[in-house]
Amino acid sequence: MSPTRFASQHKWIHIVSILLLVGFVVVGLVQYKAVRSTNQALDKANQLADEVAAAGYPRPDPGTLARALGEDGGIVCEDPASALKSALWKINMSNGAAGPGQRPVIADRQAVQAEALVLKVYCPDTLHRIQEQLDELKTDTTVRH
Repeated sequence: MSPTRFASQHKWIHIVSILLLVGFVVVGLVQYKAVRSTNQALDKANQLADEVAAAGYPRPDPGTLARALGEDGGIVCEDPASALKSALWKINMSNGAAGPGQRPVIADRQAVQAEALVLKVYCPDTLHRIQEQLDELKTDTTVRH
């Protein structure tokens, strides 16, 4: 075998080795970011679970909260004071009927406070924008534990 052919075979081995190494580094960085993101989501979820338990509710599963809300609150924190979001959560506090049978109800005070807890933990900078709307709602103790 000639020395040039031998060097050319080694060149391909070096190139493939370098490409594999770069690929492993990229995969490692992506995995690291995903694990760090998961840990941050679990930290927030544990904080919310503690707040919810302190408010008198059963402590929810932090894993479920982390999957639902992520590390930034997801859709809950996307402009919660907007007219559309306000209308949607008011509709959710109705009697559950559809169409002409749907009526507003006096919402349970703790249920409304639970929404505020989510905003307090995941997006505290937006809580003050919606707090006035929450305070204006007619609430009472409608659910007995």
